[in-house]
Amino acid sequence: MRKVHKDARDALAGLLRDGMTIMSGGFGLCGVPSLLIEAIRESGAKDLTVISNNAGIDGVGLGILLDTRQIRKMISSYVGENATFAKQYLAGELEIEFNPQGTLAERIRSGGAGIPAFYTKTGVGTQIAEGKPTAVFDGETYVMEKTLFADLAIVHAYMGDHEGNLRYRKTARNFNPIMATAAKVTVAQVEHLVRPGEIDADDIHTPGVFVKRLLLCPADYEKRIESRTVRKHPAGAAGPANVSI
Repeated sequence: MRKVHKDARDALAGLLRDGMTIMSGGFGLCGVPSLLIEAIRESGAKDLTVISNNAGIDGVGLGILLDTRQIRKMISSYVGENATFAKQYLAGELEIEFNPQGTLAERIRSGGAGIPAFYTKTGVGTQIAEGKPTAVFDGETYVMEKTLFADLAIVHAYMGDHEGNLRYRKTARNFNPIMATAAKVTVAQVEHLVRPGEIDADDIHTPGVFVKRLLLCPADYEKRIESRTVRKHPAGAAGPANVSI
Protein backbone atom coordinates (compact mmCIF):
# COMPACT_ATOMS: atom_id res chain seq x y z
CA MET A 1 0.00 0.00 0.00
CA ARG A 2 1.32 3.45 -0.89
CA LYS A 3 1.98 5.28 2.36
CA VAL A 4 3.73 8.45 1.15
CA HIS A 5 1.37 11.32 0.27
CA LYS A 6 2.11 14.59 -1.48
CA ASP A 7 0.97 16.92 1.32
CA ALA A 8 -0.93 17.04 4.61
CA ARG A 9 -4.34 17.53 3.01
CA ASP A 10 -3.82 14.45 0.85
CA ALA A 11 -2.52 12.45 3.81
CA LEU A 12 -5.68 13.18 5.82
CA ALA A 13 -8.15 12.75 2.96
CA GLY A 14 -11.16 10.69 4.03
CA LEU A 15 -10.04 10.44 7.65
CA LEU A 16 -11.53 13.56 9.25
CA ARG A 17 -15.07 13.98 10.56
CA ASP A 18 -16.90 16.03 13.16
CA GLY A 19 -16.79 14.73 16.73
CA MET A 20 -13.75 12.49 16.33
CA THR A 21 -10.93 11.98 18.83
CA ILE A 22 -7.43 12.97 17.71
CA MET A 23 -4.08 12.43 19.42
CA SER A 24 -1.56 15.14 18.56
CA GLY A 25 2.10 14.51 19.33
CA GLY A 26 4.69 16.92 20.61
CA PHE A 27 6.09 18.36 23.81
CA GLY A 28 5.72 22.10 24.06
CA LEU A 29 6.36 23.02 20.43
CA CYS A 30 8.95 20.23 19.92
CA GLY A 31 7.75 17.53 17.59
CA VAL A 32 4.38 19.16 16.92
CA PRO A 33 2.78 17.95 13.63
CA SER A 34 1.93 21.48 12.57
CA LEU A 35 1.36 20.72 8.89
CA LEU A 36 -1.25 18.13 9.78
CA ILE A 37 -2.84 20.48 12.31
CA GLU A 38 -3.11 23.14 9.59
CA ALA A 39 -4.82 20.61 7.31
CA ILE A 40 -7.32 19.80 10.07
CA ARG A 41 -8.09 23.50 10.37
CA GLU A 42 -8.64 23.77 6.62
CA SER A 43 -10.98 20.75 6.69
CA GLY A 44 -13.39 22.51 9.03
CA ALA A 45 -13.90 19.38 11.15
CA LYS A 46 -15.40 20.50 14.48
CA ASP A 47 -16.45 19.26 17.93
CA LEU A 48 -13.09 17.53 18.19
CA THR A 49 -11.67 15.87 21.28
CA VAL A 50 -7.92 16.37 21.19
CA ILE A 51 -5.46 14.43 23.33
CA SER A 52 -2.14 16.23 23.65
CA ASN A 53 0.38 16.96 26.39
CA ASN A 54 -0.27 20.67 25.90
CA ALA A 55 -2.33 23.00 23.74
CA GLY A 56 0.45 24.82 21.92
CA ILE A 57 0.60 28.59 22.21
CA ASP A 58 -1.62 31.30 20.79
CA GLY A 59 -1.69 30.98 17.01
CA VAL A 60 0.80 28.10 16.89
CA GLY A 61 0.30 24.34 16.98
CA LEU A 62 -3.07 23.33 18.39
CA GLY A 63 -3.64 27.01 19.15
CA ILE A 64 -4.88 27.49 15.58
CA LEU A 65 -7.69 24.97 16.17
CA LEU A 66 -8.66 26.85 19.31
CA ASP A 67 -8.79 30.07 17.28
CA THR A 68 -11.33 28.50 14.94
CA ARG A 69 -13.18 26.83 17.84
CA GLN A 70 -12.90 23.39 16.28
CA ILE A 71 -11.90 21.76 19.58
CA ARG A 72 -14.68 20.85 21.99
CA LYS A 73 -12.57 19.03 24.59
CA MET A 74 -8.89 18.80 25.48
CA ILE A 75 -7.33 15.89 27.36
CA SER A 76 -4.00 17.35 28.44
CA SER A 77 -1.40 17.83 31.14
CA TYR A 78 -0.24 21.41 30.70
CA VAL A 79 -2.02 24.29 28.95
CA GLY A 80 -0.52 27.31 30.68
CA GLU A 81 1.08 28.89 27.60
CA ASN A 82 -2.17 29.46 25.71
CA ALA A 83 -4.28 32.51 26.62
CA THR A 84 -6.99 31.58 24.11
CA PHE A 85 -7.37 28.22 25.81
CA ALA A 86 -7.77 29.86 29.21
CA LYS A 87 -10.32 32.36 27.90
CA GLN A 88 -12.49 29.67 26.27
CA TYR A 89 -12.27 27.38 29.29
CA LEU A 90 -13.19 30.07 31.80
CA ALA A 91 -16.12 31.08 29.58
CA GLY A 92 -17.43 27.50 29.59
CA GLU A 93 -16.80 27.11 25.86
CA LEU A 94 -14.14 24.41 26.14
CA GLU A 95 -14.03 21.22 28.20
CA ILE A 96 -10.77 20.11 29.78
CA GLU A 97 -9.73 16.79 31.30
CA PHE A 98 -6.51 17.42 33.21
CA ASN A 99 -4.02 14.62 33.82
CA PRO A 100 -0.75 14.39 35.70
CA GLN A 101 1.84 14.18 32.94
CA GLY A 102 3.01 10.66 33.78
CA THR A 103 -0.57 9.45 34.05
CA LEU A 104 -1.38 10.93 30.64
CA ALA A 105 1.62 9.19 29.09
CA GLU A 106 0.66 5.87 30.66
CA ARG A 107 -2.98 6.20 29.60
CA ILE A 108 -1.75 6.57 26.02
CA ARG A 109 0.90 3.85 26.21
CA SER A 110 -1.57 1.42 27.77
CA GLY A 111 -4.11 2.20 25.08
CA GLY A 112 -1.59 1.23 22.44
CA ALA A 113 -0.82 -1.97 24.33
CA GLY A 114 -4.47 -3.01 24.55
CA ILE A 115 -4.72 -2.54 28.33
CA PRO A 116 -8.16 -1.10 29.22
CA ALA A 117 -7.23 0.44 32.59
CA PHE A 118 -4.55 0.53 35.29
CA TYR A 119 -4.07 1.63 38.89
CA THR A 120 -1.73 4.41 40.04
CA LYS A 121 -1.01 6.23 43.30
CA THR A 122 -0.74 9.56 41.49
CA GLY A 123 -3.72 11.76 42.25
CA VAL A 124 -5.12 9.75 45.16
CA GLY A 125 -6.90 12.10 47.57
CA THR A 126 -7.08 14.95 45.04
CA GLN A 127 -9.66 16.20 42.53
CA ILE A 128 -7.98 13.97 39.93
CA ALA A 129 -9.39 10.91 41.72
CA GLU A 130 -12.95 12.19 42.18
CA GLY A 131 -15.52 9.76 40.78
CA LYS A 132 -12.91 7.13 39.88
CA PRO A 133 -12.69 3.62 41.36
CA THR A 134 -9.98 3.00 43.94
CA ALA A 135 -8.40 -0.16 45.29
CA VAL A 136 -5.93 -1.06 48.03
CA PHE A 137 -2.77 -2.99 47.20
CA ASP A 138 -0.34 -3.90 49.99
CA GLY A 139 -1.94 -1.34 52.25
CA GLU A 140 -1.70 1.54 49.75
CA THR A 141 -4.64 3.17 47.97
CA TYR A 142 -4.53 3.44 44.18
CA VAL A 143 -6.88 5.14 41.72
CA MET A 144 -7.99 3.48 38.50
CA GLU A 145 -7.32 5.33 35.26
CA LYS A 146 -8.90 4.31 31.96
CA THR A 147 -6.59 4.17 28.97
CA LEU A 148 -6.85 6.34 25.87
CA PHE A 149 -7.29 5.27 22.26
CA ALA A 150 -8.05 7.70 19.42
CA ASP A 151 -9.65 7.63 16.01
CA LEU A 152 -6.58 9.36 14.58
CA ALA A 153 -3.02 10.07 15.75
CA ILE A 154 -0.92 12.76 14.06
CA VAL A 155 2.80 12.75 14.81
CA HIS A 156 6.03 14.45 13.75
CA ALA A 157 9.21 12.45 13.19
CA TYR A 158 12.77 13.42 12.34
CA MET A 159 13.09 10.62 9.78
CA GLY A 160 10.83 8.12 8.08
CA ASP A 161 11.02 5.63 5.25
CA HIS A 162 8.52 4.62 2.58
CA GLU A 163 7.31 1.73 4.74
CA GLY A 164 6.37 4.08 7.57
CA ASN A 165 9.20 3.28 9.98
CA LEU A 166 9.92 6.38 12.08
CA ARG A 167 12.79 7.81 14.06
CA TYR A 168 12.31 10.78 16.40
CA ARG A 169 14.87 13.25 17.72
CA LYS A 170 15.44 14.32 21.32
CA THR A 171 12.49 16.02 23.08
CA ALA A 172 10.17 15.25 20.14
CA ARG A 173 10.35 11.63 21.28
CA ASN A 174 8.40 12.31 24.49
CA PHE A 175 4.82 11.71 23.29
CA ASN A 176 4.98 10.96 19.56
CA PRO A 177 6.01 7.26 19.77
CA ILE A 178 3.32 6.20 22.21
CA MET A 179 0.62 8.14 20.37
CA ALA A 180 1.61 6.46 17.11
CA THR A 181 0.51 3.12 18.62
CA ALA A 182 -2.72 4.29 20.24
CA ALA A 183 -5.07 5.14 17.38
CA LYS A 184 -7.05 3.45 14.64
CA VAL A 185 -5.02 5.38 12.05
CA THR A 186 -1.65 7.12 12.46
CA VAL A 187 -0.43 9.78 10.04
CA ALA A 188 3.12 11.12 10.30
CA GLN A 189 4.93 14.14 8.91
CA VAL A 190 8.69 13.60 8.60
CA GLU A 191 11.62 15.96 8.12
CA HIS A 192 13.65 13.44 6.12
CA LEU A 193 12.26 10.69 3.89
CA VAL A 194 14.61 7.80 3.11
CA ARG A 195 14.43 4.45 1.38
CA PRO A 196 13.51 1.28 3.29
CA GLY A 197 16.56 -0.08 5.08
CA GLU A 198 18.28 3.29 5.48
CA ILE A 199 17.11 3.58 9.08
CA ASP A 200 19.02 0.99 11.09
CA ALA A 201 16.66 -1.51 12.68
CA ASP A 202 17.98 -0.61 16.13
CA ASP A 203 17.15 3.07 15.49
CA ILE A 204 13.49 2.58 14.56
CA HIS A 205 11.31 4.09 17.30
CA THR A 206 7.94 3.45 15.63
CA PRO A 207 7.65 0.37 13.36
CA GLY A 208 5.93 1.01 10.06
CA VAL A 209 3.09 -1.37 10.92
CA PHE A 210 1.61 1.42 13.07
CA VAL A 211 1.82 4.13 10.39
CA LYS A 212 -0.77 4.17 7.62
CA ARG A 213 0.21 7.44 5.87
CA LEU A 214 3.07 9.94 5.89
CA LEU A 215 4.28 13.06 4.15
CA LEU A 216 7.58 14.84 3.76
CA CYS A 217 7.89 18.31 5.27
CA PRO A 218 8.92 20.95 2.69
CA ALA A 219 12.48 22.24 2.66
CA ASP A 220 11.41 25.56 4.20
CA TYR A 221 9.49 23.93 7.06
CA GLU A 222 9.90 26.01 10.22
CA LYS A 223 10.29 24.32 13.58
CA ARG A 224 9.02 26.78 16.17
CA ILE A 225 10.23 27.21 19.75
CA GLU A 226 8.39 28.65 22.75
CA SER A 227 11.29 30.69 24.12
CA ARG A 228 15.02 31.01 23.63
CA THR A 229 17.46 31.33 26.52
CA VAL A 230 21.10 32.18 25.87
CA ARG A 231 24.14 32.73 28.03
CA LYS A 232 27.60 34.08 27.39
CA HIS A 233 30.50 31.68 27.48
CA PRO A 234 33.07 32.24 30.23
CA ALA A 235 36.11 34.24 29.16
CA GLY A 236 38.54 32.07 27.26
CA ALA A 237 36.09 29.23 26.73
CA ALA A 238 35.92 27.61 23.34
CA GLY A 239 32.82 27.91 21.20
CA PRO A 240 30.57 30.70 19.94
CA ALA A 241 29.84 33.83 21.93
CA ASN A 242 26.27 32.71 22.62
CA VAL A 243 24.66 29.34 22.61
CA SER A 244 21.06 28.22 22.77
CA ILE A 245 20.17 26.32 25.91
